[in-house]
Amino acid sequence: MVDRLANSEANTRRISIVENCFGAAGQPLTIPGRVLIGEGVLTKLCRKKPKARQFFLFNDILVYGNIVIQKKKYNKQHIIPLENVTIDSIQDEGDLRNGWLIKTPTKSFAVYAATATEKSEWMNHINKCVSDLLSKSGKTPSNEHAAVWVPDSEATVCMRCQKAKFTPVNRRHHCRKCGFVVCGPCSEKRFLLPSQSSKPVRICDFCYDLLSTGEMTACQSARSDSYSQSPKPSLNDVSDDDDDEDSSD
Repeated sequence: MVDRLANSEANTRRISIVENCFGAAGQPLTIPGRVLIGEGVLTKLCRKKPKARQFFLFNDILVYGNIVIQKKKYNKQHIIPLENVTIDSIQDEGDLRNGWLIKTPTKSFAVYAATATEKSEWMNHINKCVSDLLSKSGKTPSNEHAAVWVPDSEATVCMRCQKAKFTPVNRRHHCRKCGFVVCGPCSEKRFLLPSQSSKPVRICDFCYDLLSTGEMTACQSARSDSYSQSPKPSLNDVSDDDDDEDSSD
């Protein structure tokens, strides 16, 4: 099916429409062999609160952006190569249901669909695209992924020292290795994580000590599975902040 659509006029037209919706600020998406598999609105768990984002699944990349005008205009385009993607289902809890993790070496985050059927279709299609890509390239699935950031609303005190309370003056920061919300004194150090940045990035003292001694596996396990076990923020949480992107602390 995908191969038949690859160079069809209908597929080319659909991809062109997506390009136009992102405008001049978006990257070109039309290349030989690329197929638009599907699209839809998913709720992305951002640093400040869950937010609706438009997602487009192609046979080789996943693209998402902010919704400016529904089905007509999007901005802040993000392109994720599917070869680097792994996904894991998230258990339903509270207002956040039908979710899964999208994990890559550079960025990992949770998304939620409107229904269980929609979730199943998204996950099945993503897994099929990833499997096909790896089969064609002969590569193995990525076993490295960036931590999923704990949302700000889940931490009123530093998740490392358990003492520092967050206030407008005492800001929250995120460790790029474990994803925990930490205070400034607990995250003063920087460490080079090549998959995430060409420059040293903020990490907590706990992860710094483990990375410095080469115990990276232990550092990773400190965060693994903790996301699905932690309480989730409400979809009714209010905030006027923009998307959390990686430049924020």
